[in-house]
Amino acid sequence: MLTKEEQPAPPAAAPPAAFPTPLQLLITFATISACSFGGVLAWARRIIVQERGWLSPEEFNEQFALCQVLPGGNILNFAVMYGCRCAGVIGSFAAVLGLLGPPVALMLVAGMLYRRYGDLPALHSVFASLAAAAAGLLIATAVQMVAASIKGRLRLHHAVAGLTFVTVGVLRWPLIWVLAVIVPLGIALAWWERK
Repeated sequence: MLTKEEQPAPPAAAPPAAFPTPLQLLITFATISACSFGGVLAWARRIIVQERGWLSPEEFNEQFALCQVLPGGNILNFAVMYGCRCAGVIGSFAAVLGLLGPPVALMLVAGMLYRRYGDLPALHSVFASLAAAAAGLLIATAVQMVAASIKGRLRLHHAVAGLTFVTVGVLRWPLIWVLAVIVPLGIALAWWERK
């Protein structure tokens, strides 16, 4: 039997994750926007959740879901909200500048090149290949986000999401009428599920 002095100390609690600085936000969002094509969501999730560990998959999904209901670009809303969460108004400006700076510069250069060489047939096949790769990346990210949302069991809100997908995406019913029914139904089911 070990005496008190010989017993190992209990493991120290992990320190809370420090928020990134405005410079780190600027560099990270610039990296995200410079590396991504076909949509920034996949790279944002990969870098912020998997590489940096600044958010858990669930936190990322929750914050991104809120950004989807706000007007404007989803990832731009995410940059503003996450930057503000980390470093206030300066963090928001840093994240947005990082997110928008590289693509604007690249598009100016690409526009000049396309104006000069846009008629080449080889360029059309390159664009088709990029579109296919972007679609695959978007599908892989959607699968990862759904897996983080499910966490081992299906809930009623997953059924609501599936019903919305089928009615709008497959049956092609008008979105406004589907939402008029689905939104109250979703709220009622969420309230019932919490009870």
